[in-house]
Amino acid sequence: MTSPATNPLSYNAYIQNIAAMAVVQASETSGVYAFVDAPLAIITPSMLNYAERRISRDLDMLSTQTSNTYTLTAGVNIFSIPVNDFQVVQTMEIVQSGGSGVVNSSPLLPVSKEFIQNCYGGLASAGQPQYFAMYGSNFGDEQDTEMNVLFGPPPNYAYSLRVTGVQMQPSLYQNASIGIADTEYTYISQFYPDLLIMASMIYISAYQRQFGGTSDDPQMGQTYEKQYQALRLGAIPEENKRKGQASAWSPYSTPTAATPTR
Repeated sequence: MTSPATNPLSYNAYIQNIAAMAVVQASETSGVYAFVDAPLAIITPSMLNYAERRISRDLDMLSTQTSNTYTLTAGVNIFSIPVNDFQVVQTMEIVQSGGSGVVNSSPLLPVSKEFIQNCYGGLASAGQPQYFAMYGSNFGDEQDTEMNVLFGPPPNYAYSLRVTGVQMQPSLYQNASIGIADTEYTYISQFYPDLLIMASMIYISAYQRQFGGTSDDPQMGQTYEKQYQALRLGAIPEENKRKGQASAWSPYSTPTAATPTR
């Protein structure tokens, strides 16, 4: 992916921008920048986590959407998907592949698990799955590492299952730990560096004021919040255009002269 026309943020550039806006010092050690103030350096992962996760939830970015293919087990109507593969499952389809790629695709219809339990309660109804329902996680395990899916009817063959959904974005902080702090970017730091800075400043300004609404200068964080909201309102239609979900399911903005829309 090539860099956009704007100024993308590497991890080092990100730290230097935050340091300048928050009026704190940053220093470079072994090619990685960090805040001189030790407590600020410690909260850097939390600050990035707040900013990146908030932007991801607000924008529902095209770059988070991915797919993976699995193999079902005949006679087993519950299938487990690792949570590291998908944060949210969107669609499922049974695919049959040939030498030149997929030759047949049968989308599964999402339904309630009660529907499947009532209509496909035993192996006597086994066949090609037509329906799926999100069934739960690890059924009581402390670590939630899997999402369980219920199929109806139960598969009578080891079908290939293609799943599409939303995957969690990598964090810019990871680049600092693997020695590419000055050369690599994430989708957010490339295309939405302004949002990343504003969201980070909301967190760090609240941190500097002990997250107290009645402390000194309580409007400091709100100023950054207003800027973030203004930028967010422009970023949402931009992502919608990338996904082909703009006006009339098109990749175009809605011009004021086009009334009504197509």
